[in-house]
Amino acid sequence: MRAHPNDNKFRPALLSYMLTVMASLPRIDPAQVLAYEFPQSRFTYTERDVALYALGVGAAGADPCNPSELPFVYHPDGQSSIKVLPTFTVLYPVGFLDVISSISGLHYDPNLLLHGEQYIEIYQDIPTNATIRNSIKVSGLHDKGKAAIFELETISYNDDTGALLCMNRSTIFLRGAGGFSTSGKPYSFSNRTNAGIVTRTATKKDLAGERSPDSVFEDRIQPSQALLYRLSGDYNPLHSDPSFAKKAGFQQPILHGLCTLGYATRAVIKCLCEGDPRLVQSVQGRFLLHVFPGETLITEMWKDEGQNRVDYKLKVKERNKVVLAGSITLKPALSRL
Repeated sequence: MRAHPNDNKFRPALLSYMLTVMASLPRIDPAQVLAYEFPQSRFTYTERDVALYALGVGAAGADPCNPSELPFVYHPDGQSSIKVLPTFTVLYPVGFLDVISSISGLHYDPNLLLHGEQYIEIYQDIPTNATIRNSIKVSGLHDKGKAAIFELETISYNDDTGALLCMNRSTIFLRGAGGFSTSGKPYSFSNRTNAGIVTRTATKKDLAGERSPDSVFEDRIQPSQALLYRLSGDYNPLHSDPSFAKKAGFQQPILHGLCTLGYATRAVIKCLCEGDPRLVQSVQGRFLLHVFPGETLITEMWKDEGQNRVDYKLKVKERNKVVLAGSITLKPALSRL
């Protein structure tokens, strides 16, 4: 996805471009957007894809013999016994950018699209190989003036057994696409699936609190990490093509936002779940800033025993910038907090 650096020198040009887009784009038609019927999609994967994804989010990258991370890529009983990271499920809504572009009445400039948040709920242990059947719906559409907020929700089932596996909700900021309300009150629609999992968006106060983190994990991103992660299916040239990245305002290709979410989730599993991904019930992350391959990520974690929740923030050590913030809910019966 296209994104722009949080740098003052880019803001005047960006604002000018957004105003031009707002003047030229047709207004979003909420009735058409909400009436759109999504075709069901399927996604088939094997143990190889699970291991490749784990490597893509840094598993066993610093120490290939680490006993808490090697099981994500290798198991002595065979590859069908490897563990699956819960964030692997972000791959299930395959090609969701193409899905967004096909929605009637949703008018926006792809160059101004930003992935704002990702939320995942896990209902059953994720299999190491399966064919997934996805059911998709619009779960939110909001007019914010200069921008529109669009939420896409994907419910995923095991196509062989019919079992409900997980839900992904992507929050997308469509800059320059706001201002489509036809009355004095800004348009706002929300229809989110609620399966009873209690979580909340972590705020700055939640994360910083009045105490030091309960756990801190440092992990260096390999310079080639984005090239490895893209093999899981996100081939946006912003993450691989230097000339493309420079046109978007970056000095070099940046890391995928969902890759950083994988890093943060893996850190929580490693530090607070004794390496057991089955303890994770939900994952929420808000993307705040870009990350460059080769930088060092520091995940700070705060435990909330009463709600079986871990609040976290992920920052780049070299720039001392927070790039991702969120919370992870653990299963009460299995919680080891």
